[in-house]
Formats: sequence, structure tokens, C-alpha cells
Amino acid sequence: MNNPTQPRITQATTRRDFLKTSTVAGGGVLLASLDVARFAHAAGNDVIKIALVGCGGRGTNAASMALQNAAHANVKLVAMADMFADHIEAKLDILNKRCAAQIDVPPERRFVGFDACQKAIDCGVDMVLLCTPPGFRPMQFEAAVKAGKHVFMEKPVAVDAPGYRRVKAVNEEAKKKNLMVAVGHHLRHGATHREVVKQIHDGLIGDLTYTRAYFNTSGIWNRERKPGMTEMEYQVLNWYHFVWLSGDHLVEQHVHGVDVCNWLAKDHPPVEAVGMGGRQVRIAKGIGELFDHFALQFTYAKGLRSFSECRHMPACWANCAHHAHGTKGFVNFDFADNATICLEGQEEKRVKHTGAEAHQAEMDDLFAALLAGKPYNEADVSADSTMTAILGRMAAYSGKLVKWDDAIASQLNLMPDRFALDAEPKSKPGPDGIYPCATPGVTKAL
Repeated sequence: MNNPTQPRITQATTRRDFLKTSTVAGGGVLLASLDVARFAHAAGNDVIKIALVGCGGRGTNAASMALQNAAHANVKLVAMADMFADHIEAKLDILNKRCAAQIDVPPERRFVGFDACQKAIDCGVDMVLLCTPPGFRPMQFEAAVKAGKHVFMEKPVAVDAPGYRRVKAVNEEAKKKNLMVAVGHHLRHGATHREVVKQIHDGLIGDLTYTRAYFNTSGIWNRERKPGMTEMEYQVLNWYHFVWLSGDHLVEQHVHGVDVCNWLAKDHPPVEAVGMGGRQVRIAKGIGELFDHFALQFTYAKGLRSFSECRHMPACWANCAHHAHGTKGFVNFDFADNATICLEGQEEKRVKHTGAEAHQAEMDDLFAALLAGKPYNEADVSADSTMTAILGRMAAYSGKLVKWDDAIASQLNLMPDRFALDAEPKSKPGPDGIYPCATPGVTKAL
């Protein structure tokens, strides 16, 4: 399934037009596990209630875009959950400034702690936005599906192979329940990416020979340890810098480019990966355990290769882009959803982004499918892209060639034995306060 999303509808779409294109099952519109009688009129005044789990910057923007989606105006945020109360209060203030009329989150529906997600799910909501650190994603996805809730979850969807397998298994249950599952790979919803990738699949640049992807930036925030914090509390606060929470920046950020390369390969994941990486500039007390650079080569069936680089180093070449090379030419894509098509013997053609910004478009598409009662599930292809990035990390951390089949069968579980503020994470700083990182040739990655 190369493009699991549905066409967007605009605010000008009438209820009559909507019902003409709705999926009919058993004589009525199939609206997943929602109350059919109520949502048969969802294009009118019925409220779709959502909960936000994970009140960081991305979660706040996801909630804002869900509330402002183009398909249905009557969406309300009724619950928020996070590990830290001040995160909820700060982001609630931001959301109230953006769309106060759609915010109904009284103090009793603001949940804090490791059980906050379940409490938000249990608030009678129709949809849950899962925007916590990725390490929590598999268990929270499972809780939402078990409760029969539609889901938007940010990428990546796991940080290790056991988490990947869990997401895939839970998604089978989501399909049985006809639940909508969207994943934050916004580039798949960009108008230019969708059209040009389709053209590539149809032969625009001939046979695809290789792809390239880059996510090279100066780095990301680092939060200082506060007095009295437990190790668990500190790591969750500073989650980006710990593999069990973020997966490393290859998995957390560069999964976007990895996903597009899988998409270009018609969503068949690679069969193996080799790579290298290390930590050269991000070595200081309390800055976590991540590599600051990776260089990878993924091999797909029939010899197609993808070359990937990602880096967190200041004062270096910054580039976030991906490229498709074929026997008749190549295409360059950027993260602003623009493309440049270069075919042999022809002048290059610039294709600029049109329509809704891609992050907003993914919410528009989700709510359009929800109201139309059309099947909508992005979890399988997104899980495979997440696992592709994990495969690359395994190769770079170990310094070995790693096969896809071996990677997905890995029993290496990065999660702590229990989730509590006094629990001990598996990662701990050394006597000098510096967290050790993987050592290629030594570290066990499977």
C-alpha cells in the first residue's frame, strides 16, 4: 500500500457532498468504533472529543492542527496528559490563545505521571493524540486500541524490535475494530511529495537505482538536571538524549527521510544494513548517550540501495533532504514539500508545494476519513520505517552488517523493568557524570 491516506476535503464541502462519497456498510456509514448514530451527523454539530497525551511542542502543534482541521469544525480538546504538570499548564495556555472556544480541559482532566495516558483515554474521548517520547508509544498505542479509540501518534512508533513487534500486533487489533490510525509522517501528506512519488512509481525517472536521505542539523535542546530529581525523572525530562526514550536521533528525526526512501521503494523495507557512527562533539557531563553522527547504507531486494546520513554538529553543513535517482534522471525533495525534477536532455523542473502545510494536511486527511467512514491506517508502513531506522542504528552501534530478519527478531529490550519515578533506567552515567555510548565492534545491538 503505497499511499494509505485519503483525499482531503475542504471546509466548503457540504454534508450532502460528503455523504455521496461516504463508505456504506450494511446500509449505513461505517464509522469505526464510534457511536454510528451520533457520527452519522458529524458534519453538523456533533462534537469529536480528543485527548492530548504528551504536551511538548510537537504535541501542542498536533492538537492545534487537529482542532483546526479542514474537515470538521466541531472538535474539542477535553483532556491532557504529561509526566510534568508545568508542561500541561504552559501548553494549555498556548492552546487557549490559539483556539479557546475548542478547549475544555478543567483541572480534573489534566493528568500527570506514568498512568496519565490511561486516565486521559478513560475520559470518554473519541480520539487520542499520542505525542509522548517514542519509547512509550507501543504501550500507549496498545492502551488506546484496547479502549477502542482512534489514534494519531507521532513518529517514530518504537525504539527497539520488541516495541516494533508490539505495534504491529496491536495494529491488527486496530484493524479488526475499524479504528483510524494516523502516524506523523507528514511528508506523505504533502501535495508535491504525493504527486511526484506517484510519478516516480509510474516511471518518471526510469528504473529506480538508488536513493539518498539527509538530516544534518546543529543539534537539539538539552535540559539541565534540577535539584532533587531522580535519575528516571531526569531522563524522562531530557528524553531526547536517551536511546530507550528517543531511539537516538537517527530513529527520532531521520526516520522522516528513511520513511520517504522506503516509500520510494514501494514500501518494501530493506533486507540489510551496514553503517558507522559515533559521538565526537556531544561529550559532556549530563548530555546523554546518543551518537552525534551516522552514515548508513540500506540494501533492498533486487539490489536497490539507500544512502543515509544524519548529524548533530554545530558549524557544519546543514541539510534536510532526500533524493531519488533512476536510469532516466533524478528528483530532489526538500522538507518544505518542494521538488526539483531533472531528466536527461530536459531542463530541470521545479515543483513547488501547494495546498495545506503537510502537518496540517495529515490532520485534514485523518478527519476527512473519519467522517467519511473510510478505512484509514498508517501504522504498518510507519512501523516498518521506524524499524528500518532501528536496523540502521543496530548496524552503526555494532559495526556489523545486520539483516532485517535478524533485526526484527531481536530480543534486546531497552525499556526499564518498571515505570516509576524511583525506578532505575538501564542507562546510567559514569563516575565522571558522562553517559557511555555504544562502541562499534563491542556493543551488542541485537
